[in-house]
Amino acid sequence: MSVEFVINSDDGARLFGRIWVPEDRTAPRAVVQIAHGMAEHIARYNTFSQFLASQGIVVYGHDHRGHGQTGMELGLLGYFADHDGFEAGVRDIEAVTKRIEGDYPGVSIFLFGHSMGSSLSLRYVQHYGKRLAGLILCGSGWFSKATLTLASWLAAREVAKRGRREPSLFLHRLTFGGFNKAFRPNRTDMDWLSRNTAQVDAYLADPLCGHVHTAGFFHDYFLGLRVLEKPEQMARIPRELPVLLISGTRDPVGNFGRGVQRLTAVLKRAGVWDVESKLYTDARHELLNEIGYEQVYADIYAWIEKHLNQ
Repeated sequence: MSVEFVINSDDGARLFGRIWVPEDRTAPRAVVQIAHGMAEHIARYNTFSQFLASQGIVVYGHDHRGHGQTGMELGLLGYFADHDGFEAGVRDIEAVTKRIEGDYPGVSIFLFGHSMGSSLSLRYVQHYGKRLAGLILCGSGWFSKATLTLASWLAAREVAKRGRREPSLFLHRLTFGGFNKAFRPNRTDMDWLSRNTAQVDAYLADPLCGHVHTAGFFHDYFLGLRVLEKPEQMARIPRELPVLLISGTRDPVGNFGRGVQRLTAVLKRAGVWDVESKLYTDARHELLNEIGYEQVYADIYAWIEKHLNQ
């Protein structure tokens, strides 16, 4: 079962989230905190969270700024904040962690980040990694300095032209436009999400999914990626923090596995001791909603179990 919660971030923004609790309500074996991806919301993680709850794990997750109920409350989907939005999103994750620590003092917390949520989570552990028992990055990748520099410049130009709060179809197409090319002939514009057509159709039918983000959002996001990928920032990740990277070999966000391999190498070069990565053959971007998701669930749980028993 799940219950809703609302907390305030450090700047007063109201964050809407959900908690999934094991039915027996005994002391949980662990807590998993979820940071969802771009243009979606935390309720989409219900099946995965119910699975974890059935294993005695409590799950917390919130709708990021500009997403889901949080975005609706603030009146604009696809917008982080007026200033420093990427870092504000990271601090929001920390606010939820603080809630977890109050609710379940002393219980191990694992952070699961998907796609955009994996980027926010990677930045999170550069600030707050010592508070976690482990980090799971799903559907992530690594982007070249040249790519992010160009993307940031184009986003800054869009902000100057349109303002921060105006949706930018140009930046949306720049970011996502090429993802479907590998899956031609295309059934929908979102075939790259999953081979499971029912899941793709559910995403397309969801009014809280797939919105075009604002120029300000893209500007903040690209700048955030540029900062977190700096070697001195990667070196801030606690060396003892276990990290699991999972992705599909057909996920364009992770450059079909190559970006995930690059991120794995970067983490190891930064001195992180325990880094594991797994690529699922033919799987696309949303591993939790893919054909064969049961194996993904089992692998995540086994990894958590292993690090609880170390």
